[in-house]
Amino acid sequence: MSGRSRSGGVRLTTRGAVALVLASTLAGRGLQAFFGPSALVGLAFVAGCGAAVALVNRRELLSLVVSPPLIFFGATLAVEAIRSLGAAMPLQSFGLGMFTMLSAGAPWLFGGSLLVLVVAWRRGLAQCVRELREDLRAASPDVPRPRTGESSEFAPEPEGYFEPKVYGTPRESP
Repeated sequence: MSGRSRSGGVRLTTRGAVALVLASTLAGRGLQAFFGPSALVGLAFVAGCGAAVALVNRRELLSLVVSPPLIFFGATLAVEAIRSLGAAMPLQSFGLGMFTMLSAGAPWLFGGSLLVLVVAWRRGLAQCVRELREDLRAASPDVPRPRTGESSEFAPEPEGYFEPKVYGTPRESP
């Protein structure tokens, strides 16, 4: 298959969509480093989320919906880890940088996640959830139910059920 769907548009796998969001978020971090405004990271993240959910295969929407928070955290973790290496107190710089960047990026994170959820819902996320439930029901074995009767407890096991079995002949004592 050439990567095109029947409708003629390009479709991404979940990995491709996650890579698109990650690349756009890291590009936003780079733009922020050069130009300064922290809104560049958020705008790049939301744009990447929008493009990813629009281009991903419909059957892979469920995997993409849960990914944006993890991607945002991973990108922030990587950038702050690299940034804190040159500091006099790297651990303190890393902790403060993570807190600051995650706090400043929270509205963008929620906005991007909401955008992915709304667009995925319109593209058929509910059907993907139904299919997952049906697959899980079909794959799970029948679970035995406790017997009902006068007592609500299980019937006792036969006597000797848990006793250890001894194999071979007994040893002679010296």
